[in-house]
Amino acid sequence: MWLFMAFLLVPLIEIGLFIQVGGLIGLWPTLLIVVLTAVLGTYLVKAQGARAMNDLRRSFSQLEDPSEPLAHGAMILVSGALLLTPGFFTDAVGFALLAPPVRVAVFRWLRKRVTVTRFQMGGQMGGQFSEGRPGGQPGAQPPRHPASKDVIDGEFTEMPSGKSPTHPGSGWTRH
Repeated sequence: MWLFMAFLLVPLIEIGLFIQVGGLIGLWPTLLIVVLTAVLGTYLVKAQGARAMNDLRRSFSQLEDPSEPLAHGAMILVSGALLLTPGFFTDAVGFALLAPPVRVAVFRWLRKRVTVTRFQMGGQMGGQFSEGRPGGQPGAQPPRHPASKDVIDGEFTEMPSGKSPTHPGSGWTRH
């Protein structure tokens, strides 16, 4: 129901604001403002998006919880869509979402309403974890970690040393 109300109210608000602003400053200045906010918004979204991507990469490389950088990136994406949509109300909301303090406040508000039941970085692939046991199997042991960080466990397949004559090559390497 709230989505229907948004689709109904936002265009009505935008039409009303266009009429008011256009009546105050005229048609061409109003259209110029709309175009300039889209161009400025695009530049700011690009800069903020690059910063959000760097924060996300940093959280992954330091094995931190990536939920906040992901949320910031999603809000910047929504901000970009709002700034490209012609209108004064959508531009105001879009520019507000570009401000980091506003995004932090929205993230905190969302965090109170969303419950994460389990978050794990690493571990084994393909199994659901319940009651702390991989795959939910009674008595199953958690994944073992190597005693030394120098040990890498993996599988390999030996490949023939020469290229077959039918191999066209990728163009990315020299042989």
